[in-house]
Parts: sequence; structure tokens; C-alpha cells
Amino acid sequence: MRFPEYRPRRLRRNEKLRGLIQETELSRQHLVYPLFVKEMAEERIPIPSMKDVYQFSIDGLLKEIEQVKSLSIPAVLLFGVPEHKDEVGSGAFDDNGIVQKAVREIRKRFGAEILVITDLCLCEYTSHGHCGIIKNGDVDNDETLKILARSALAQVEAGSDVVAPSDMMDGRVRAVRQLLDERGFQHVPIMSYAAKYASGLYSPFRDAAESTPQFGDRRSYQMDPPNQREALREMQLDVEEGADIIMVKPALFYLDILALARREINRPLAAYSVSGEYVMIKTAASMGYLDYQRIVLESTLSIRRAGADIIITYFAKDLAGWLQRG
Repeated sequence: MRFPEYRPRRLRRNEKLRGLIQETELSRQHLVYPLFVKEMAEERIPIPSMKDVYQFSIDGLLKEIEQVKSLSIPAVLLFGVPEHKDEVGSGAFDDNGIVQKAVREIRKRFGAEILVITDLCLCEYTSHGHCGIIKNGDVDNDETLKILARSALAQVEAGSDVVAPSDMMDGRVRAVRQLLDERGFQHVPIMSYAAKYASGLYSPFRDAAESTPQFGDRRSYQMDPPNQREALREMQLDVEEGADIIMVKPALFYLDILALARREINRPLAAYSVSGEYVMIKTAASMGYLDYQRIVLESTLSIRRAGADIIITYFAKDLAGWLQRG
């Protein structure tokens, strides 16, 4: 028997039919908007290396979240930029640290209407710019765990819904989970930056967070870009330690890692479309080399297609506006 020839064009010709058989959905409910809050008098300050991205005062942050909420973006990810830094990053665990103050004000203004995720790391708070405590010229993993756990507790006590350790210290998920559980916060999830690569795409973020290392780099604790199996081991370890959500960072250059996680890790997956990805697309589009809306939608859809449930992106407001308008 001769079967009739299959012609995919038959399915693509009708727009309504294309929608019915579309394999991957992108909606506003998948988006998280990263925000930088700083102790300063101005409501907002532009970040020169990231067009249309700002550092906000707490008042400015609240106004920005009003707009985020109006676009039905369900969550924000907060990064703090303190006025003073020291060797141990004390602003990260101070009850009056910038993130803790910001979270309390968000709770007063919005209650539970917005999901607040707080980044958990020391690089923005240390005078040397590294993600941990320095001893003898190197990061002391175990001493850093104590500070990270204290910082997580301070964030949760202020009202954070989710803590997101991004430091890449060994054992940090276990340390955070144990302290939160001991203090009665068993219900608070941990979103772990489990596969965070030592990427060249972070430079604009370091301007935004004012967190450039004063010496050396972070390759000793972030992942080596050639390694895929190591990423799987890192993700599995974080799950064993109590991570509720697993993150891959960066997103676009590491879609293979995201797809691997989708197959092998039984947890919700997040992907961070980082500052370098944002700047490349934004710059090329501003020069007329790319169609901005089309490329942002296509690149974000590729992250969803690879397996991300949650997409952290500086494009979130633009994406939400386009999706809102259909």
C-alpha cells in the first residue's frame, strides 16, 4: 500500500491550526524580572552598560514593582547594592541591610500580590567582590556557608518568599536548608543556582551590582564552561541537599545543560538570561541589525523549548507587554 505523501506545509498554512499544534508555550507566568535596589537618594540611576536597566532606591523600586504587577509578571528577583562594604559582607545578613529593608517595604505595599525571590550571595556586599570569606588569599568555603545561612535567614525573616543561593560554595543548599528549618521556615523554597558557569557574559551585571572582584576571578567556585557531566553532578547534589528549584546560568549559551536537566532532574527548572545576552540583543537591535521584538521572543522561546519552567530575564517587561497585547 502506498501512503500519501506527508506535507508539513498543510499544517502551517492555517494560523489557527498552527496554534493548536504548537509544542511550546510562552506566557507571562513564566517570567521573573531582576531588579537592583541600592541605598541612595535618587529614585533610579541608569546602568550605562545595560540600556533601560536601572538601580533603584526603595521608593523607586516600589514604583517599578507597580508597573511589573500591572503587566502580570508574577515575580521579581532582588539584588542589593549596599552603601558600605566590608571583608565579610555584613550587609547581607544585617536586619537593616538594603535587601531586607526593601523586602519589608514590598510586603507593606503589595502583601502577597508579588512573589519576591532574593538572591543570596556575598559578592555585592564584600569589599573584595568575591562570593565568600577570604582567608590566605582564597575563598574559605566552610566559613562562607555560615554567613550565607545567616543571610538567608535575615531575608526570610524580612518576608522573602524564595531564597536563591548564587555563590556556588559546596554544601550551601544544605547549610541554608538546615538553618531555615531550625527556625521554623520549612515552607520557604530554595532556588539554587546549581549550574552557574564562569561565563564572560556577566560583565554588565557586575556594573549593575557593583560586584567586580578586586583581585583574581571566580573560576575556582563557578563551573568550567567545557563541562556538562559536572553540571549534572552539581544539580543532583543540590537536589539531595534540599533544593526545590534548580537553575542554569547563563541561559542561551547553555541550552544543552538546560535540556540535560529537563531529562535528568526531577525538579522545576529556572534559567537566567543574563546581562550579556541582554546587551548583545539590545545593542544589535538598536543599530538596526535585528528585529528587536522578534529576536527577544525567539530567544526566550528557545529557553522554554529547552526545558525552563521559569525564565529570569531583563526583557520581562517588554515580553509581558507583547504577550498582553497578543
